[in-house]
Amino acid sequence: MKKKIAITIGDPSGIGPEIVLKALTGKNDLYDICRPVVFGHKEILENQAKQLGIKIVCREINHPDQVEDTKHGNIYCLAEHKLEKFPPQGQINAQSGRLSFQYIESAIKYLLENKLSALATAPINKEAMRQAKVPYLDHTEILTKLTAREHTMTLFVTGTLRVFFLTRHIAFRDIPSALHKDNIVENLHNSDKYLRQIGIKNPRLALAALNPHAGESGMFGDEEKNILRPAVEQAVKEGLNVQGPIAADSVFQLAKEEIFDAVLSLYHDQGHIAAKTYDFYRTIALTMGLPFLRTSVDHGTAMEIAGKNKANPLSMVEAIRSAALNAW
Repeated sequence: MKKKIAITIGDPSGIGPEIVLKALTGKNDLYDICRPVVFGHKEILENQAKQLGIKIVCREINHPDQVEDTKHGNIYCLAEHKLEKFPPQGQINAQSGRLSFQYIESAIKYLLENKLSALATAPINKEAMRQAKVPYLDHTEILTKLTAREHTMTLFVTGTLRVFFLTRHIAFRDIPSALHKDNIVENLHNSDKYLRQIGIKNPRLALAALNPHAGESGMFGDEEKNILRPAVEQAVKEGLNVQGPIAADSVFQLAKEEIFDAVLSLYHDQGHIAAKTYDFYRTIALTMGLPFLRTSVDHGTAMEIAGKNKANPLSMVEAIRSAALNAW
């Protein structure tokens, strides 16, 4: 029996509903490899489908057990809260922030009950959630807290390139002070563990450098000499196959060429730029360390094109496909 995959529509004022609908009605193999369960209001999906000129049969359910074998164009949707009014399209607002959180919260509940096998998420908007007074910053924090996990990591996958992130959403000026030897060693161990979890038996890791030319022996910064290199040396002593720090202008290309199985990037944009430049639309994000697999698109809510039939669904397709094929 094909696995049931939870799909959240993200912020309903953004492009989330559009890319989910396009993914589930496009010419692809998604219905051959899974049974999609969409967390979002039927009214929102049907209204969006009408705007886009997409024909769908939307079946409202109250529990994932009601999902039968699905077929192309038939969408099972689940929303546990009544929709009081349609949220404004293309605008950041508290209602959509609240709805996007509710969809995630409901999906997590059924995933923890083993009623669903994996989760693929459309984008949410941090400002909208802040306006809705949601007490979490982003998907990763929501998932970590609601599953009672102490540690999770984001893994970007773009073709042969895999990128982990040491830090996430912090100001650029705070990056150097966030680098600590013990934390880097711990994250290298976690990177090794998570690569093994997705089937890589003997992971080869690289640690990205912070400064130009990996510091050039201290000429352009001493973080490599004082923090990063000692962390790599300690990780090697502890049995990991890791090299670095390697200059950021070359380490991602080396991983793309499969010299390394993954790079541990030091900060958000360092890894995001590399992955998204390689293939923006097919980059997907995996949240590792959860009791289930979570995959996601690599882009935001794109409010400026919401409802205009301009959103590319490729990243959503790849996220759903990855969830279906790699769910444990």
